[in-house]
Amino acid sequence: MPPPRTLHRTTWRRTAYALLALPVGLACVPLSLLGAPTARWQRGLVRRFLGPDLPGTARAGGLPHALLATPLNLLTALITLYGWVIVPMNLGWPLRAGSDYSAAWGGPTFAGAWAFHAVVGGIGFLLLMPWVVRGLTAVQLRVAGALLSRLS
Repeated sequence: MPPPRTLHRTTWRRTAYALLALPVGLACVPLSLLGAPTARWQRGLVRRFLGPDLPGTARAGGLPHALLATPLNLLTALITLYGWVIVPMNLGWPLRAGSDYSAAWGGPTFAGAWAFHAVVGGIGFLLLMPWVVRGLTAVQLRVAGALLSRLS
């Protein structure tokens, strides 16, 4: 697999999956108890955003996947959301900085503090987050493959 690129659609599709897997999984718990084909919906989410088509029957693994993947989905969503929010926060550091920037990282000058935040927190996270999201969604894909690909 080639290395992830920051502004490539694959990165943003993986990011979307990382953020959508938690609410979809939580919604699938009560719906699967009511008999809805949640395994098919979860496999469709994987296929739409991560690519591979997971084989399985319509009802195989919907509730177990929704329950067992919730902690991983929560951790993935939090890390992904935090990591991507850091980028514009640090690129726009002067908008959130107070009047005293002498103690800020990169200070005591305004230009030094802004440059430090922009390079380390802005550009650094912009280059790092595709790798982080790729790793987290690879684990999610393995869990989905293990729990949703069973044949009845």
